[in-house]
Amino acid sequence: METLISSLTTQHAFAIVHASDISAARRAGQKLALELGFNETRAGQLALIITEAGTNLLKHAGEGMLYLNVAQSEGLPGVDVLAVDSGPGILDVDACLRDGMSTTGTSGTGLGALRRLSDEFDVWSAPGNGSLFFMRLWRDEGSPGLCRVDVGALTVPLAGEDECGDAWGVACDGRGATLLAVDGLGHGPAAAAASAGALGQLKRLPRSEPAALVNAAHEALRGTRGAALAAARIDFENDIVRFAGIGNIGAYVIDGDTRRALVSHNGIVGHNMRKVQEFSAPCPPGAVCILHSDGIQTQWDLGRYPGLMARSPALVAAMLMRDFIRRRDDAMVLVVRRGPGRA
Repeated sequence: METLISSLTTQHAFAIVHASDISAARRAGQKLALELGFNETRAGQLALIITEAGTNLLKHAGEGMLYLNVAQSEGLPGVDVLAVDSGPGILDVDACLRDGMSTTGTSGTGLGALRRLSDEFDVWSAPGNGSLFFMRLWRDEGSPGLCRVDVGALTVPLAGEDECGDAWGVACDGRGATLLAVDGLGHGPAAAAASAGALGQLKRLPRSEPAALVNAAHEALRGTRGAALAAARIDFENDIVRFAGIGNIGAYVIDGDTRRALVSHNGIVGHNMRKVQEFSAPCPPGAVCILHSDGIQTQWDLGRYPGLMARSPALVAAMLMRDFIRRRDDAMVLVVRRGPGRA
């Protein structure tokens, strides 16, 4: 059975600068919970997570971003809540997560409540470098059996646009996971339509090898603006990732201190694609694959953030988006960590 998630599912982004922004985020979360079939109790938990996360942003950083994404595992939906700020950071994260600990003179239950209410929770923070909080709540109690990859991803449209022309998708099965990153040419609805067409091929061919998926997308995108596109297949049995890319998509495999860049060829998928070539690189359990559009700067160095690579891929994606977004185009970042064990 395949598990498929992509940027075609709902993502909400809220700039939190006032208490009213938290209310707007909570309403969006309640609507999302209803659409996904959450019962009243689980929907209430989600509302509390959003409220506590937004309140924490205002209280400790003055402002920040709150993202709501749909999660998926073996057909069971959930909601990811990601809180991102550039505030003073936290000196002792473990102490702040204990109920009763406060640096602002309040009851000190907010951060502990976030961990208790969430099915999955993670945090990264450093003094002077802000804080990142990740909370995941599944629709049903008890975490589902997870696919052997952990996914974190964000898309941000160009300022003034409602639709993002950059997109991502991940399909996971018992033998591997197929990753797709797409940057529709330009921005706005036409770019988003091109990206959606490419993601349609991932849905149709969830176990496809990279070159075959790129070729399928090339045919599907004829008549659209076209796109830069990269596809990767993580092979659980052979501990490798196979990759094929066309255009300006950044692609990397990070395993411990080793960072390998994956090579794309020039061209536009759907138009003047001349050569599709697959490359492979080691991808053992624990390795991380990062794909991003040219809306993210290429000269990033996650070594500047001690301990971040050991945290949830959602936090890695959030940091890349926070500190390395160009802001003159759509932006997308997809971070996938391979879990333990073989098929």
